[in-house]
Amino acid sequence: MTDWTGRLAPSLDDIETLADRARSALPEPFAGAAREVAVQVVDFAPDDILTDLGIEDPFELTGLYDGVPLTQKSVFDSPGRPDVIWLFRAAILDEWLARGDVTLDQLVTHIFVHELAHHLGWSDDDIAAIDRWWE
Repeated sequence: MTDWTGRLAPSLDDIETLADRARSALPEPFAGAAREVAVQVVDFAPDDILTDLGIEDPFELTGLYDGVPLTQKSVFDSPGRPDVIWLFRAAILDEWLARGDVTLDQLVTHIFVHELAHHLGWSDDDIAAIDRWWE
């Protein structure tokens, strides 16, 4: 049996570091688009977001893109709030433990790239057509 004494779960900063590594590893033109998006890591999605999405269990949402996809932006748009990729630490850790078949950095990278795809204007169906991760 492993001795877990003195070990802590990965922190919010640890998850952000993994997302930053994923961003740094992206090829152009995706890297440029990724640099335009802020990353915010919190333990759980706020209640208002869960309600808007019809999600009752906060462990069901690991990430979220909040912004205007590049395919819908116009030079005539007035600057508003920045686009943000939200990563929800507790839900990510819960999924990581439940899966048991991927590393934490692989999971965070996958979630980050999935949310970045929404920034690029891809729908969930578009992403699912090329990403078989969840099968």
